[in-house]
Amino acid sequence: MDLLWLSPVYASPNEDNGYDISDYCAIHPDFGTMDDMDRLIAEAKKRGMGILMDLVINHTSTAHPWFQASRNPESPYRNYYFWRKGGKNGKLPNNWTGFFGGNCWEYDERSGEYYLHLFAPHQPDLNYYEPKVLEEIKKILRFWLDKGIAGFRCDVINILWKDSLDSSPKKLILTGSEHYLSREGTHQILRELREIFDEYNAYTVGETVFVSTQMAWDLCAPERRELHTVFGFEHMECDQTIVKWFKKPHKWGKFMETLARWQKDLPWNTIYLENHDQPRSIPRFGSEKYPVESGKLLATLLFTLKGTPYVYQGQEIGMLDFDFTSMAQVRDVESINVHGLLKSFHIPAALRWKIIRATSRDNARTPMQWSARPGAGFTTGTPWLGINGNHKRINVESQKNDPHSLRSWYKTLIALRKESETLLWGEFELLAATDTLCAYRRTYDGETLTVILNCCDAMQTVDYTGDLLLSSYGGKSFSGTLLPWEAVILRGEENE
Repeated sequence: MDLLWLSPVYASPNEDNGYDISDYCAIHPDFGTMDDMDRLIAEAKKRGMGILMDLVINHTSTAHPWFQASRNPESPYRNYYFWRKGGKNGKLPNNWTGFFGGNCWEYDERSGEYYLHLFAPHQPDLNYYEPKVLEEIKKILRFWLDKGIAGFRCDVINILWKDSLDSSPKKLILTGSEHYLSREGTHQILRELREIFDEYNAYTVGETVFVSTQMAWDLCAPERRELHTVFGFEHMECDQTIVKWFKKPHKWGKFMETLARWQKDLPWNTIYLENHDQPRSIPRFGSEKYPVESGKLLATLLFTLKGTPYVYQGQEIGMLDFDFTSMAQVRDVESINVHGLLKSFHIPAALRWKIIRATSRDNARTPMQWSARPGAGFTTGTPWLGINGNHKRINVESQKNDPHSLRSWYKTLIALRKESETLLWGEFELLAATDTLCAYRRTYDGETLTVILNCCDAMQTVDYTGDLLLSSYGGKSFSGTLLPWEAVILRGEENE
């Protein structure tokens, strides 16, 4: 079954693009009504598709009724969150730092205490020491599964359980993370939730942070009965120095070796190059000189690896990073917080903007570019985020009937993958991983498919042989010469 993953569409103040939920069983009016959601689920099923909902259960919004009630120390909801007294002279309950920069505690005047938030202050963390919290989550799961959704993408799922709230040795980032990253308590929670997922035959994919292949396998090994797959970030961290905000030049060799290790260490997992938290893939991994060609190469990589591939909206037409010119145009709470943190460190304004420009989550959150018309065919009103000016040349309408377009190449690869048992189930073997050339082999039931990627602006000659199955340039035969950013798939017999 094909799946359509929706980022959060629940009721929310939208302080963090819906990842601050105020009602898990209501639809935000910006997206329509519950009747609209029911119709979407039904129409997707008619097309052989399932809806994947975004499950955000590490935290809620401060606007959620649970949190509002918990502000009263006598409320039965008090223990739904982590409330703690501070020390003398305004000392915080501990020295932890959060994912969006700064400390993890916010003082509430009404309550007279601080509450824990690993993300933004309006995203208080749920306390799973309180058994009623897990029971509430189970009710939410059943509410949506009873409506017929196919499963959940589980947000930052490996940080649910906090072993303690003790202070920790100071780190450059995420002080205190050893108390909550992939703890046994989280595994226990997931095993309990899996009983519901299995009852409905629901699919789950967990977004995870700072996991190794072993930690990922601990979350999705079939015999452990927790999640089905996870999103790991190691391959997306190959171009960063310590933290994602400090980039270094992308190197294809390291990138491919990292992907290959995950291919080898996990029998099945996710494959992705873009999502709502990452910059666009073409400017990041491809070529400004050859955007379409490198976009086709990236698509070839995506659909010829082993696992479940994910295509993020706009990726299939080659949408690029935002063209904003100042922080005034940025809406991402993470970017705004980090920009403020950099400013407090007296980082010059030009460098601050360069850092945000390269890494902000808003790069991938600009509206979908349907046409060259005003509003990109997305809206006649004012969208939540600026529309990229390149929509006049990069849009669905201009590519829809063009057999040579990036969108058409995606359709070709999707069709090939669905009919090829070798691409679906074949073993993976890395053949080459340099900064200009990558190659790997998929083998299954006597067939071998060799994928060769020319990851540079120059032509190259290789000595791999086989019958040409597909060339991103549309070639009919292969002589060993690769054009700039060309991707080819060769077919041969195993052990040939």
